[in-house]
Amino acid sequence: MIDEIIIDNNRIVPGQQSLLQLSVAQLPSGTDIHLNVHVYRSRRKGPKVLVLGGLHGDEVNGVEIVRRSIVDELFEGLQMGSVIAIPLLNIYGFINFSRDLPDGKDVNRSFPGSRNGSLASRVARTLTEHILPYIDFGIDFHTGGNSRYNYPQIRFTEGDEQAEKLAKLFAAPYLIRNKAIDRSLRKEAQKRGIPMLVYEGGESLRLDTFSIEEGLAGLKRILYAKGMIADPPMPSHKSQLFTKSSWIRSPRSGMFLWKVNSGQEVKEGDELGWVHDPDGQEEVPILANRNGFIIGHNNAPVINQGDALFHIGYQEI
Repeated sequence: MIDEIIIDNNRIVPGQQSLLQLSVAQLPSGTDIHLNVHVYRSRRKGPKVLVLGGLHGDEVNGVEIVRRSIVDELFEGLQMGSVIAIPLLNIYGFINFSRDLPDGKDVNRSFPGSRNGSLASRVARTLTEHILPYIDFGIDFHTGGNSRYNYPQIRFTEGDEQAEKLAKLFAAPYLIRNKAIDRSLRKEAQKRGIPMLVYEGGESLRLDTFSIEEGLAGLKRILYAKGMIADPPMPSHKSQLFTKSSWIRSPRSGMFLWKVNSGQEVKEGDELGWVHDPDGQEEVPILANRNGFIIGHNNAPVINQGDALFHIGYQEI
């Protein structure tokens, strides 16, 4: 890992704090779009950490977690190491209330990206080229998408022992070991030997205080464990580790009413909610298909047959 930090010809030396603006592209109006990159460096050598929000533009809890950590001066006066904080990567999606870019492409399926590719590919390339070479590990803050709420959880790559250790230090209520998705930031980081955690909390286009506070607390615990800050918040819960998860899907279309929500333990056969037809002629119960914990649920009031309703996490036996 490179000890010096030079981003877009800007050298940030130990003990320095800088706000950089990386050119991404332009709006059709000609307005320039810049990526704001906050860099904090201690005079003492230590880990270099990426703290990232807004890879998906509508996942505002992640943006708020990074924004609040900057406003609260969490990274100022680091005892050692460096932090690169990017509150909002997907600026296009953010201003359009969208997960994706105007071209319909997902930045988190576009890594490592290309300087001459699609808009999503160019955004991904900015992170790959200017940021990844300088970090030892990263935390990528997300929420559930498309009306889906995720109970606060940290996802880490199966087989990555360093990432698992970091996930346990973060100590979210739920730890989920799974495979990285092809062309995602986590997968690209894995190829480069960089542990990348993905935090999920809340749902898109809706600020959730619980998820924001859990994300901030986990971030502080990791920085404390790495000797970078003092006085971390202690977790008020014992983290649950899941190695498998599966969705319960709707057997019919209609109006969805849930009885239990994310964070609750369920047993096979438990009644979790109902799907009603709008005329009041039929009611179909939704039953748990296994023992486990609800790690996410659908908040959409109107659903179609086959839609994902409850996400169940469990340990593989």
